[in-house]
This record gives sequence, structure tokens and C-alpha cells, in this order.
Amino acid sequence: MWDVFFSYSRRDADRVRPLHRALTQAGLKVFTDESAVAGFAGISATIRSALAESRVLLAYYSIGYPERPACQWELTAAFLAGLSEGDPRRRVLVVNPEPSTGHIHPVELRDTRHGRDEELAADVIRHLGQVAGPMPLEIKPPLMHGVLPLGVGEFAGRLPELWWLHSALHAQEAPLVTGRTVARPVQLRGMPGIGKTRLAREYAMRFGAAFPGGVHWARADAPRPPAGALLDNGPCLYIVDDVPCGLPPRAAAELASPHPAVRTLLLTRSRAYGGLGEHLDLEPLPQEAAAVLGGGSDVVYAVGGHAGALALLGRAVHAGQDAASLVAGLYEPGRSLLDVLAGEEITADYVRDALTAPVEARDVLRCAGARFPLPVTEADASAVFTAEGLQPTVARRRAAAGLAELTARGLLEPSPDGHRLHPVMDHAWRNHEPDPARAEALRRTVLSLLGAATTLGVVPVPGGRRETAPMAMSEAERMAAFDLQVELVSRIGVQPLPADGGSLREALTSLHSLFPFTRDTLHRYSVGLQTPALAPDSVQALADRLLNGVLRPFTTEWHPRLRDWESRRAPDTGALDHERAWDQASAMRAALVGLQAPLQDVTAALAVISGADFGFSAAG
Repeated sequence: MWDVFFSYSRRDADRVRPLHRALTQAGLKVFTDESAVAGFAGISATIRSALAESRVLLAYYSIGYPERPACQWELTAAFLAGLSEGDPRRRVLVVNPEPSTGHIHPVELRDTRHGRDEELAADVIRHLGQVAGPMPLEIKPPLMHGVLPLGVGEFAGRLPELWWLHSALHAQEAPLVTGRTVARPVQLRGMPGIGKTRLAREYAMRFGAAFPGGVHWARADAPRPPAGALLDNGPCLYIVDDVPCGLPPRAAAELASPHPAVRTLLLTRSRAYGGLGEHLDLEPLPQEAAAVLGGGSDVVYAVGGHAGALALLGRAVHAGQDAASLVAGLYEPGRSLLDVLAGEEITADYVRDALTAPVEARDVLRCAGARFPLPVTEADASAVFTAEGLQPTVARRRAAAGLAELTARGLLEPSPDGHRLHPVMDHAWRNHEPDPARAEALRRTVLSLLGAATTLGVVPVPGGRRETAPMAMSEAERMAAFDLQVELVSRIGVQPLPADGGSLREALTSLHSLFPFTRDTLHRYSVGLQTPALAPDSVQALADRLLNGVLRPFTTEWHPRLRDWESRRAPDTGALDHERAWDQASAMRAALVGLQAPLQDVTAALAVISGADFGFSAAG
């Protein structure tokens, strides 16, 4: 049996030799691994056997130590062995050659006494007096509540994230270095399919001994926090999967258990809950780990280290399929290869938040797809919207809102040079694009701007020194004109009120509702009101003419008159009978007839923009 398993990074070999010599001269049996352990293949049989025959692990925890996967495997095994006995520090000792402790994970090891070179042998001998027998490596499965999702593919390349997650959930247990005395919720955030659920499942299975009250797994749409007698057994881990985007802050906070014995882990795509406890952003897998999981560098490059896609493609490669053919299949038209390999339409779930996003967010996502793999910035999207005919201020506002929404939903990743679209998100969005015509229109605009920028050295934005010829009418204006035209042709001012028939109140209400409808339509298509004299035939000018030139004088005059007469109605008189007895009813009907010509003029002008010639007579 070994007294000490010495775990260290190969780059620290020269610094470790004096310590190893001091331990052996003190009569201790020390195991050191001089062989090369496969980086992401787990612990080799030799290392596992040596650990199982060792009483403690001594970690030389330099800055480079956590970067060596083999060290992480060794430390994890020893830490979990101690955890199963009630104290993870029982089987792990730390030598920290650095001036600070922030690089040490898990946090329990950061908050313990670290060995010093000159006293190391004596400290180890003293500690071994409290440890009998070799470390137990067999981990008991945790007490599970709820349905634990299946693990897909090999768990690879996420050991550092396991430690960060454990440290975040146990920050209160090292108050001297973390400043925390109570547990806070922890969010595990990341894009769809990146491996949040897989990591949480792996953590629950490995670190279950830290939660004698059990691991409780629930979905956000059916939360079931631990309660009752379960809490008497000790700390619990409460995992809430698939926390949706767009929850009010209070609703998101209510998903976390308030009980002090419960550690809450929230899995979400959203970045909008930053004020709710700690958060860990899960990145794509590192190159080496991704290659092990996916079966080759070409596959890794094609899906950008996306854990979910790598698991599917890697399984096919390991089953004998050609990696190059699989990569080619990702770009073939028709059903996504990822959906075929999964046996279900998983890519639809990847973009479900994009499909429900506001129109400006979907348009920014289309711009990002057209620029892929280049990043997209607010200036890029704004230039596209301006080239489509929007005013620059409106275009900038629309671009900023779209980028903020996509970032909050985890669909775009912020980077120093803009926002980046992940290749798997690009692939999924292209397979589920709800409006291909709109996507193609934006793609052409993006490419024309990129081409002009390449030729001229600047992006040609209206208002600049080099301007592209402005579009005669943008698609947004045409759509806004069409919606207004459809609404107008159904109004009583355009369709005459029958003589001595119908209701004046209903006619007035119908016309009055055009005010909010027009404003909402302009807002929906990001078409702002402008001075009519600048563009007399624009949708903006026609909207201003409709509301302020035609409707407002009529409603301002007739609404108070009709309301005054309605206030005099006797309880036993019907509303319609009372209205017909009004001595100004005929005058109001005549005024309604007088509205028809100006409303039809506006309708005809809108038809010129929309291209739909219904709703007005050829003569009028």
C-alpha cells in the first residue's frame, strides 16, 4: 500500500523532486506517475490501481495543475473518496506554490491549510495518523428523486466545470475565502445542446455523497422542491431543468428553494437572470476533448465543439460511418443530419426561442446567419436595416433590441469583436427558418453591403459620404401599408353607413380604433412618424394624414357631442332608439359621408405602396 499518491503537472516536475525526496527520506512510500495518461480517456488502469492502494493524494496545486486533465481525474477520484467518508479533505492534501488561492477548486480545498515545503513531510505524517487504510474509490449512487435524464455520449472535457460547479454550490462552506455564509442559487447557462443537462447529471451522479438528503430533479414547468422529512437527512441538491427565457424576475427567483439545507441548480439558456445567485456559462468543448467525443478534427470543426452534435456524430463514427461523409451530410438540403441521427427533430428545440422571438430579433439572427462565420455587430445590423429604408435612428434601435434579445436567449454569444452565431445554431436555424423569403432578402442586402465595403473600404450607409441608392420602398413599409389598407377598407368611413340604419356609436368607435391600430402597425414594422413634407407619399406621411388630417377633426367634434346626448338616455329607452331621436343624428351621418372621399384617397395611396389594388373604386 502506498502512503502518498503524488499528483502534479509534468511542467512542475523540477519543483516537485525536492518534495518527493523529503517524503521518501521521511520513510513514506510515495507513488508518482511517470507515464503519460491519455488526456481525456479517464484514469488508466495503472493509475486507478495505485489510487486504490494509496491512503492520501497530495496535489501540487500550481496554476498549471488544473489545466492537466490527468491531474483532474486523479484529484476527482480522491476527493470523491473522501467525500464518501464524510469529509473530502480527509483524502486530499494540497501544496500551493502560488501566492493566492483563487485557482484552487473545489472551494473546500481553497479554505484549508496548505502544506509548506520545509514542513511537508511532518505535516503528511501527522495527517496519515488520522487515516486508516486505502481510499475507497467505489462511489455509492446518490438517492435520486424525480426522473434523471439519460446521459448521451461519453462524458469528456468537463472536469474543470464539475469543480467550478461544486465550488459555486458550496461557496458558503469556505466563508474566509468566499465571503459567503449562506447558500445561493447557481445557474448553469449555455446555448441549446451545449451539455448543461449532461454536466448536471454527471455532477449529481459523482457528487451525490455531498447531499445526504438526495438529488431532486425537476423541470421548470413542474417544479418540485424537496420538503418535509427529506430535509432532515441533510443537505439536498435541487436541480431545475429547462428554465425558460422571459420569466419575470420574481417568477425566476421562486424556482429556487428558500430552505437553507437545499442547494439549487438552475439550468437555462437565458442570460437574463444575472441577479439570481451565481452563474456559470458553459462553453463549447475544448479541441482535444471534442475530438475524442466526435471522432475527428473535421467533425469538431464542423459543429464548433457543440457537445450534443458531437455525441451524435461521434456515435456514428465509432459505429463505422465515414467522418468525411457525415460532415458532408450536415450541408445537404432537406432534413438535418442531426435529426436523422437522433431519430427525432432535436434541431427544432435548439431554435425554439428564436422562433418565438420578436421580429427584430429574428431579423438580426438572419443577418448573423448571412454573415456567418463573421461576427455581427449593432452597426452591421443597423446598416442592413437602413439600406432597407428605415431611418438610421430606428434602424439602430431595432438592431440594438434584436442583439440584446438574442444574447439574453443564448442564441448569440458576445465576443470582443461583436456577437457570434455558433455553427450548430446556424445549421438548426437554416433548417427551421419560418420565412425563407425574408431570409433571402436580408442575405442579399448583407452581401451587397459586404461587397461595397470590400470595394470602397466603407459600408455604404445612407447619410454617409458614400451612399447606395435608397430603395424606393422597403419591405417593412409595404407590409405596414398593406395592413393599414386592409383595416381601412373595413371601416364605416370607407364603407357607407346605411341611411337611417346602423349605429353612430359603433361607427365612431370603429374610426377611433384606427388610432391605436395605426400606431401599433408603425411600431410593429419599425416605421416611425416623420414630417409629411419630407416624404409626402411615404407610409409615415399617409399615417399622419389619416390620423391628424382626416380622423382627428371628425372625432374631436363628434365624440363629445354624441357622448353628451348618450348621457341623457332614460333607463327605459334603448340605446339605438335614443340615438335615432337625437336632433344632430342627420348632421353626424352627413359628416360620416364626407369622410369617405379622404379615407378612400388614403386607401388608394396605401395601395400604391402595398401593390394591392382593393378597397377603393377606380373612379374615386
